Amino acid sequence: MAAEITPREALVRLGASTAEAVARVLEMFAPGSIERGDVSIVPDGTSPFANLPFGGVAASVSYVDGVTGANVFVMSPACARALATAMGVGASEDEVGPQLTELEMSAVGEAANQMLAAAAAAISVVIGQEIEISPPDVRVLDDTATATDTYGTAPHACSTSFSIAGEHCRLVQLVPSAFVVRMARAIDELNLEQRAGGEDQDRSSAFDDAEGGGVSLSDALRDINLRVWAELGRTELALGRALELPIGAVVDLDRAADAPVDLFVNGLCFGKGQLLVTEDGEWAIQVQSISNPTVRKPALAGSAGIQHP
Repeated sequence: MAAEITPREALVRLGASTAEAVARVLEMFAPGSIERGDVSIVPDGTSPFANLPFGGVAASVSYVDGVTGANVFVMSPACARALATAMGVGASEDEVGPQLTELEMSAVGEAANQMLAAAAAAISVVIGQEIEISPPDVRVLDDTATATDTYGTAPHACSTSFSIAGEHCRLVQLVPSAFVVRMARAIDELNLEQRAGGEDQDRSSAFDDAEGGGVSLSDALRDINLRVWAELGRTELALGRALELPIGAVVDLDRAADAPVDLFVNGLCFGKGQLLVTEDGEWAIQVQSISNPTVRKPALAGSAGIQHP
């Protein structure tokens, strides 16, 4: 009879599958420049945020479904800038400094939003239990004590190193005991099913991927909700002029009525489309082209668009 999986083994598999989901999302933003290291278990009494780089950028989500824990992606300023540059939002020469620009932070936030959502979804797939997470938080941290005060502790912690265009970063997972127990039980149950000849192919595939380093990303991302909208155009108005606009005023935008509109998902411009009206009188967009996701500068106060949650 095979020995039951240990909590440490379960934690390594959980960390590996989550890190793989994060790596695949990063690869979408910075193709060919992502490397993932091994999962390491943080020893008891040791902070997972040791050696935090000064001015480091940390993006995090917390578990909110009655358990403690969090996923925290920690980047040095150089790594965060490399990610923003890969997303097409590099700072100009006169803007480069020790601190990231607002646009660079926005790009990192958009990438982190999708990375950490994929990480949480991967955990749900692996443990066979849906979990809820908080909205992502992106902040600058300067030392280990501040990070510990911000994110707290958990019974278990693991860390996975990454490299983005040669710049190092890491995913820190503060893992509740309930997740480790559920993971170990699920793998033991799967092993029993396989030995009995009654394995579930889809579930088996997910755990096979976890054993090798990650769950199926299509499964991990299937139920993630994303905000999609189309931007018709922009204009710029002085505040006094905007306040004086009467009802029914017409404001010219910077595009012709029949020009293609930009398509956005979670703040990333991913393509162009044509605005249509359906037979039912509803607005719709016909997608005309798809491109690599890029971050656009925030819309001006006078911009107009259509948003669908």
